[in-house]
Amino acid sequence: MISDIVAIAGWIGLVAFAVSGALVASRKQMDITAFVFFGTVTAIGGGTMRDLVLDLPVFWVKDTTALIVAAIASALTFFVAHLPESRLRLLLWLDALGMAVFCVVGAAAGLDHGGVVAVTCGVMTAVVGGFIRDMMGAEEAAIMRGEIYASAAFLGALTFVILQGFVARDIAVVAGTLAAFALRGAALALGWRLPVYRAKRGRSREEIGL
Repeated sequence: MISDIVAIAGWIGLVAFAVSGALVASRKQMDITAFVFFGTVTAIGGGTMRDLVLDLPVFWVKDTTALIVAAIASALTFFVAHLPESRLRLLLWLDALGMAVFCVVGAAAGLDHGGVVAVTCGVMTAVVGGFIRDMMGAEEAAIMRGEIYASAAFLGALTFVILQGFVARDIAVVAGTLAAFALRGAALALGWRLPVYRAKRGRSREEIGL
């Protein structure tokens, strides 16, 4: 049974992702309907994919509270999005928070299927919503530009899955969330990126004897 702290973390992640999605709509100067659409899809995207893969009832269909909360948070963002000095910076940090929370929540949902599936579900839950948001907003997704994002979600999910076998579930949840957020936060603050593939020059016809 998922502990109370996992449930609380899930709500925090849901709201953080909803606001981050709505902020993309604010940067594109869209109307309130678009705010709600962007925010809600971002908030529920990863969890929806996770539940479909695990053949579980989709969480927001089973209980529409999550859908309603995401929509309300997104709509409220329409009225306050002008307040932050940098909406992009706020978006990045809220996205980091949502990712850190959801990687653990997703991993917890997949524990019954083993550690590998749990970690995969954690990364999926953390990454898919933001990926959909960025694609809808015509922005390059973080996982496609060498940023430490999916790898941070992997660290958080893995930390949770390993620790929950040795310590109380709540401690594992906090540790996994902090691990993911710390790595992503450090990457944002220090400009860390993963090395990307660079194609090497192909050999000429003369070099290969043609």
